[in-house]
Amino acid sequence: MSAYIIIGVVAGIAVILVMITCICCMSSKKTKTEADILPAETFEAYENPIWKKTEVEHRESLESLANIPQSMKVYNFMDLQYATDDFNPSSQINGSLYRGKMNGDLTAIKKMKGDVSKEISSLSNINHFNLIRVLGVCFNEGCWYLIYEYASNGPLNDWIFSNNTNQKFLSWTQRMQIVLDVARGLNYIHSYNNPPYVYKDVKSSSILLDIEFRAKISNFSPAKSAEGQKSQITSEQVYLSPEYRERNQLSTKVDVYAFGVLMLEVLTGKKAANLIEKLDGNLPEVFVGVFDETKGKDRLRGLMDPSLKGNYPSECVISVVRLIDLCLQRDPSSRPEMEEIVRSLSKVLSMSMTWESTL
Repeated sequence: MSAYIIIGVVAGIAVILVMITCICCMSSKKTKTEADILPAETFEAYENPIWKKTEVEHRESLESLANIPQSMKVYNFMDLQYATDDFNPSSQINGSLYRGKMNGDLTAIKKMKGDVSKEISSLSNINHFNLIRVLGVCFNEGCWYLIYEYASNGPLNDWIFSNNTNQKFLSWTQRMQIVLDVARGLNYIHSYNNPPYVYKDVKSSSILLDIEFRAKISNFSPAKSAEGQKSQITSEQVYLSPEYRERNQLSTKVDVYAFGVLMLEVLTGKKAANLIEKLDGNLPEVFVGVFDETKGKDRLRGLMDPSLKGNYPSECVISVVRLIDLCLQRDPSSRPEMEEIVRSLSKVLSMSMTWESTL
């Protein structure tokens, strides 16, 4: 009896061992199969160019964010969504520019494609009252977002070309303060680094006005200096100086010429493009007869913005007209530097404020 028991126990143990062996083999085969498949899938994914591109872009973006100066605040994308009501069309200023409210203050949020980390790094070192400040940056799903200070009174062209249909009006003194602000901003751009930078986009739509009607230069990109540049300028053709338009020659005097065009528009309330059509393309001829001792005053009166209704000091106007004439000289070397323009306009503004106080 005991022999049968022993044989049964041995047989049972043998069966159990066989079952364990089978289970281990099956498990080993399954593991091997998964091991064979996993590296193959990983290899294919690694070789996939789309995946590689995404990884590279993500890594470069993280590196770009890491290189952003500490003075530049990095925002979470959710902050921007909340500020713009998830980029609601009602928050859209134009194109990719949105109005948002962050920390209780209005801001302008601009969506940009491509890596703009170098531009951001350059902008973080720019600090001037007459240049729109960059308050922060955000990166989300391959797009950069720049957060700017908000200029509540919008672009200058809305005020000088309004024909007073929307009740927008700038007094003579306000106009002089605005052109002086622009001149100071341009002078800073030209002189704060060596080689100097050229703004390349002087026009009335690029000048923004804050709540106190102080001018702020927008769309400034210092990523490239004037040295060796031959890229196309983005402003309208009427603002382009002859040497750039004809010979692709770029220097700070390109901005001086465009600033002269801007001042002309501020004085006349007319688009330079409309003025130049009447002058066969020669803009400086707009001043023909203005300096004549007998008919000069009548010629000047016909040139000025009618919405001013003659409320301006003639002496100051003549000074500004002479300055515009110098800025529009065909020879770049004959145009003044922005520093000289700032000095001249500072005197004009001082005289204008004195004149205004006597009214």
